[in-house]
Amino acid sequence: MSTVTETKPAPPRAAKRQASVLFDAPGPKARMRHNILTLISAIVILAIIYVVVARFDKEGQLQGKLWKPFIEVSTWSDYILPGIGGTLKAALAGAVLALLFGVLFGLGRMSDHRWIRIPAGAVVEFFRAIPLLILIFFVFSGPPTIANALNREFPEVTAFTALVISLMLYNGSVLAEIFRAGINAVPRGQSEAAYAIGLRKSGVMRLILIPQATTAMMPAIVSQLVVLLKDSALGWIISYEDLLNTGYRQIPTQYGNLIPAAIVIALIYIAMNLALSYLATWLEKRSRRSRKSAAKPIDVSTVPGAGLTGEAPGMPSA
Repeated sequence: MSTVTETKPAPPRAAKRQASVLFDAPGPKARMRHNILTLISAIVILAIIYVVVARFDKEGQLQGKLWKPFIEVSTWSDYILPGIGGTLKAALAGAVLALLFGVLFGLGRMSDHRWIRIPAGAVVEFFRAIPLLILIFFVFSGPPTIANALNREFPEVTAFTALVISLMLYNGSVLAEIFRAGINAVPRGQSEAAYAIGLRKSGVMRLILIPQATTAMMPAIVSQLVVLLKDSALGWIISYEDLLNTGYRQIPTQYGNLIPAAIVIALIYIAMNLALSYLATWLEKRSRRSRKSAAKPIDVSTVPGAGLTGEAPGMPSA
């Protein structure tokens, strides 16, 4: 006698949602309420955008003649492209030095020797706690001021040098914590197995821990590099010729188009950051396909100071 197996219909999509400890999956009424609130919020945001655009239009900030400079070749060749070059040059130099600084002091914080571990930790905590804007001011004007007070001569610190050193010290300190967290994310059994086959600590770090930790650290590292790129905009405060300086200060001075210049420069910054984030995602996926790692990706929010800028880059007055 054959038995007929009754097939039950698949549970609805909402029933598959797993409720977490702090948040239960919303029911039909809650979802309806959320949709209504989302619609109201969208209407309010659109109304605010309309009021802002109408206000700009009333003040004459959206006239075609104010946008015309951005379709002229001379504006891009004389202002925007040199500014982008200055921004990328400072960001690239700061990123390379910050990565080297982070590796050096991150490994130093994990040293078995107290005379290395304690000073490395003090340096990382000190520079991570200083607002980046204050650090830029000090690197740019501090050494010459101190030298003059001591009646000593000190070579002039250029704006590029001051900005790069400041980006290295601040972001390198955060990257040091990311490197330390990435290496600690590798399960302890990996290093124990390496020690069991006779590897020394340097070999364990170089052959076992760092290759696996690199994959786990990639999202957090590139997230901090995006922050570094945005932090480079603070160079305008010491008159460094970056995109913010040439695009937001010099163009409005030349053409009187403050709002259009701010919109265009903001879009360029957003495009550069999105491109860097896309590159990070591509590298992270490729590294995971080509390398097996027992370490889980690092959550940026768990690393103190990661993903946070030292100071919000304000806009200079025209």
